Amino acid sequence: MMKKHEIYKKDNWNMMTVEVQGRYIVLREISDDWGEEAHTFLSRPALMHWAENRFPKQSFQDNVEEWQRIMNAFKQV
Repeated sequence: MMKKHEIYKKDNWNMMTVEVQGRYIVLREISDDWGEEAHTFLSRPALMHWAENRFPKQSFQDNVEEWQRIMNAFKQV
């Protein structure tokens, strides 16, 4: 069974989903800048480490609520 989480979605070209596939966590990032990128993680801590680097809190100083919402979505995986 595969469980899919939507982390954020601005539109069909800027979104991120995470699928739990057995022991693998597959993150798909779709953006109008880079197209689609997929990342595979073997653990939730590895996923969270990536998320904290991808969404550094200091870059959300004007919108801490948005950062918190994204991080909470990752923690739900």
